[in-house]
Amino acid sequence: MSNQATHSVSIQPNEYRTHHCGQLNATNIHSEVVLSGWVNKIRDKGYIIWVELRDFYGITQLVFDQQRTNQPTFEKVKHLSREDVIQIKGQVIHREAANPNIPTGNIEVLVEQLQCLSHAQTPPFTIEDQTDGGLELRMKYRYLDIRRQPIRDNLIFRHQLVQSIRNYLSHRHFFEIETPFLIKSTPEGARDFMVSSHINKGQYYALPQSPQTLKQLLMVGGFDKYFQIVKCFRDEDLRSDRQPEFTQLDCELSFVNKNNVMAIFEGLLSHLLQQFTSYQSKPFKQLSFEQAINTYGTDKPDLRFEMKLVDLTQLVQGKGFQLFDTPKAIIGMVIENGGDTSRKTMDQWTKWMKSPQIGANGLIWVSQNQDGNFRSSISKFYTTKDFSQWFEKANADKGDLLLLVWGDRIQALSQMGTLRNHLAQELDLINPELFVPLWVTDFPLFEWDEQIKRYRSMHHPFTAPLTKDIPLLEHQPLKVRAQSYDLVLNGKEIGGGSIRISESHLQLKVLEILGFSKSQANDRFGFLIEALTYGAPPHGGIAWGIDRLAAVLKGKESIKDFIAFPKNNQARDLMMGAPTAWSQDQLQELE
Repeated sequence: MSNQATHSVSIQPNEYRTHHCGQLNATNIHSEVVLSGWVNKIRDKGYIIWVELRDFYGITQLVFDQQRTNQPTFEKVKHLSREDVIQIKGQVIHREAANPNIPTGNIEVLVEQLQCLSHAQTPPFTIEDQTDGGLELRMKYRYLDIRRQPIRDNLIFRHQLVQSIRNYLSHRHFFEIETPFLIKSTPEGARDFMVSSHINKGQYYALPQSPQTLKQLLMVGGFDKYFQIVKCFRDEDLRSDRQPEFTQLDCELSFVNKNNVMAIFEGLLSHLLQQFTSYQSKPFKQLSFEQAINTYGTDKPDLRFEMKLVDLTQLVQGKGFQLFDTPKAIIGMVIENGGDTSRKTMDQWTKWMKSPQIGANGLIWVSQNQDGNFRSSISKFYTTKDFSQWFEKANADKGDLLLLVWGDRIQALSQMGTLRNHLAQELDLINPELFVPLWVTDFPLFEWDEQIKRYRSMHHPFTAPLTKDIPLLEHQPLKVRAQSYDLVLNGKEIGGGSIRISESHLQLKVLEILGFSKSQANDRFGFLIEALTYGAPPHGGIAWGIDRLAAVLKGKESIKDFIAFPKNNQARDLMMGAPTAWSQDQLQELE
């Protein structure tokens, strides 16, 4: 149900209202109606008072006329304040100054009776589309923020999105099955939220970071297609697109390979894009992890604009420029028609790149004007021929600007990838109406964690390696690629999945590489390892972040406005004041 559709919804008449505030139109003129809602605005001309009445469905203008409204009612309206909850009875009449911006703009209600159901204090911010309340203040009074139409529209949109997903999967024979929230702690890449047990003193449950092992067990149990719209919990640092509790679409299928899973969920995202945006269906782009990193500096590239990265290491080294001769890699990127960029702007970009958040060594630039002449901050070290070779390698042309960063290869690629996104925003290169989905596949199965000096799973420990890479597990685990696939939309990872390990001996081997002894593996994952010995089908799945998907489809950066009661960036609920310390009495109950 879209926000526009809410105006056409009828309600069951009761003692509080015969219609809602978005329902009345010219066909109701001369009708007697009863309405209830919040006072949105008041305009007092002395002898005539107009009140905008707002409910979930819309706004209706009320009119209190000293000549046509009885005196007791006219006196009552003078004592109303914004956000008071009122009930009125009156007659629908033609509105002289029509408002074309609302469905009820051609009518108003001449009020005969008025009752204040609940008086309101003055709100701490204006309940309007463009409010004067900051984010922290609005989160503290979230129940007031939800009254604003933009937030309400976001939550309605989220409802529509989830319903569409449910219908799509149900029609394709997926079964929605709930899995428990109180589970055993399993490592999935972030810290667990722990829940103490009064019955089992000194022992703890974990809140699930995902239902990963549980949905695999459903496949072992013989269910063919599972899905769940499920809450997940991760005790980790927050950003605009992260919350300590979040909602994901969780899915698993049996007797499938990577391409089977990707085809089904490519179909689902295409369906959603066509339903909620102007997207025209087309095959999704696909890149390997290595291709994505080398070309865009990230495993979740935004493909709504070009600006590909290029490795210029061999061309630029050995010319006596020490900054370039020492590093392992020099990565370039072209800004089309950027040749006339001012030195001041270039200095601003360099300063941004050297900020602690980015950590680059600096930024070198080379530009070429339309006459073919080059200018650069390093002209004394390189010839025109050198610059021409760089431009040719980078597919740059006259009038273009070439930017370069240097350092460790992966680090330099990442830094340039971050600059790519930053400049695309600054230079207005992104069409906000465009949606470009992308599959990124074949991630490394493992990555080395220098801090803890051991291997970690790039995704999670239950991801299957590519069959042809299994021999590398023994001596070259960092070269092993996973049967994994991330779904990226406009530079945001909205989901990820993989084919799972379905053989117990292979699962034990992967856990061994991750540093688990056999006894530790059995202690943490014995239930899954044993289940795999009872005939596990080949299976795989995917999980999508619902909050993030909703935000991306609406072109928003933050997921907070798509969550009814979000936490702030310190993982605090400002409205309820959570988390809090437990009292001594509560703690003693657990001893």
